[in-house]
Parts: sequence; C-alpha cells; structure tokens
Amino acid sequence: NPEELPIVQLDHPIVAAVLESQEIVRSDDVTKSQAIDGTAAAVQLAVPIRRDAKIIGLITLESQDETSFRPDDVAFVGRLADRAAVAIENARLYEEIQMANDAKSRFISMVTHELRVPLTSIKGYADLIAKGLAGPISDQQGQFLSVISRNLTRMSTLIQDLSDLNRIESGRMRFKLEEFDLRETVEDVADSLQERFNSRQQNLKVEMPQEPIIVYADRLRTGQVLTNLVSNANKYTPDNGRIIVRVNEDAGKAAVAVMDNGLGISEEDQAKLFSQFFRSEDENVREQVGWGLGLSIVKMLVEAQGGEISVESALRRGSKFAFTLPIAAIAAPSTAEALS
Repeated sequence: NPEELPIVQLDHPIVAAVLESQEIVRSDDVTKSQAIDGTAAAVQLAVPIRRDAKIIGLITLESQDETSFRPDDVAFVGRLADRAAVAIENARLYEEIQMANDAKSRFISMVTHELRVPLTSIKGYADLIAKGLAGPISDQQGQFLSVISRNLTRMSTLIQDLSDLNRIESGRMRFKLEEFDLRETVEDVADSLQERFNSRQQNLKVEMPQEPIIVYADRLRTGQVLTNLVSNANKYTPDNGRIIVRVNEDAGKAAVAVMDNGLGISEEDQAKLFSQFFRSEDENVREQVGWGLGLSIVKMLVEAQGGEISVESALRRGSKFAFTLPIAAIAAPSTAEALS
C-alpha cells in the first residue's frame, strides 16, 4: 500500500550520497538510521532514476545477505531504473495533458454559455423586426434580416457543435439508451429536411423494410447523426440531384446508408474526413459553409453507442456514408453496461 511506505527525506544518508556522487551507491553494514525502513541490513544499494541527466528518484534495495547485489544484479536494477524514468515521465506528461484538457473543457463550457445568451437575444429581436412587430420594413431591410438570421443559425450550430464535442471528449455526454424503431427516426429526419430538398429540386428517397427495425440506442443522438449526414448530402449535391437513405438489417446490426450523386470526396480527403476541424481544399467544397466538426461528432456519437461508420466515395461521383447500430434483442445488455 503506497500510503504505508515511509517518506524519505532528501537529507537521508543514502539519498544524500547519491545526490552528491550522481552515481550508484552501495553501502555495507547499514545501521537502522541509514536503512530506508529502519531495519539494519548487511548491504544497501541505491540506483538513481534519471531523466534528461537529472535525478528524479531512487530505487533502493537492502539485504541481510552481504553477498547480495552482484554486478549483474546492479546492471538489472539499472535497466529497471531506466524503465522507471520513462514511466514517470509519461505519467507526468499525461497529467499535464489531462490538466490542459480540463482547462480547455472549462473554457469551452464558459464561452459557449456566454455566447448563447446574447445570440438568443439577438435572434429574438431580429425575428420580431422581421415579422413587422417593430414597424414596417422595406424589402431591402428584409434581405438584411435574412442575412442576419442565416449567420445567427450558423453561429448557433457552431456553439452547439463545440458544446457536443466538449461533452463527448470530457465524458460528460449522457446517452439515454432505449428500444425504438429506427424507421421512425429516419422518417422524422427526412420530413424535417424535406423543404431543403424541395428548394433545390433534389429527390430525397427513403428505402426501408415494412417490418420494424428495433435498435437499442439514444433516439435523440441517432436523429442528430442522421440529420448531419442527410444535411451534408443536401449541401454537397447539386440542384436536381438524388439522395437515397437506405435502412436494413445486416449481420445482426441495423444499417443506415446515406447515398448521393454529389461532389464526391477524394481518397486523400477521406483519410482525414472524420478529423476535427478538417475542411477539404476542394474549392467546390469550400463554397459551402462549415466548420469541420460535424462528421467528427457523428463518428463519436455512433461509436459511443456501439456502432461503426464508414464512407465510400469518388471525386465528382457521389458519396455513401453508412453506419450501424446494435439491434435491441442482441446488444442491449452489453451496450447498457458499456455506457452506464
């Protein structure tokens, strides 16, 4: 038990000897005051643990056998000290990373909270003006208000994405796992986005079996995943394009595929597609507003629920994003244990 180990001061004889010599120290006929645990010993060995030429710790060994600690034993302890130095340094770096992540998490939480309040107020007043409740507005003023509204929506999306990403990475996002028919969520998402497709004369087709597909997942987060993928298909597919959402069961899992005949993605970009803040250098993609967070969040949400996500695409030939979720009867217990 580490709490029961004695605290060794820097002025302890063996510690002081190693710090002064900067070498391995061997002592014979060790008295109680010289021993680490207060028990007299025939021989004592202290091997420094170094990192970047600096002593950061000691490995001390004591024995009642005066023949202990032969040269090969000392060499072994030296190698052990080298390994210990690496482990200690890694632990220190990990602690620093954790502290930095905690600071980042607190900062993002504070910033997103502070931004939401004024954005909500701005949006509320802009909507009142747009509805004419503050007096008549001209056509030009209406256009200006539309620009304001679009940019407010863009900023709200960024804030929500940053908040979601922060909660996922910090382990603070909670999943409400339940059994539900995946087809209903797909239909809800398709209905909510249908107007976007109509405005661009795009054909959105949903293909699903007549039988229910009962999954064990978070209904809200599953809808978030679908909304992101279907919205991307709408965004990166030209007017009059075609988008298909296909749902079925495959190898004991529920499978969803979102396919389009849009811009497509190069092999180089596919390798980085799910990375945070990644944005393609393709000028056609750059024309679309985005922050490069959506797909990284989608991947985290899918994997957190026991699913997988993949992409198949070719430049200028469309894309297929597919993800899986556990079927309720098969995966509910194990998934519940993993996320509880």
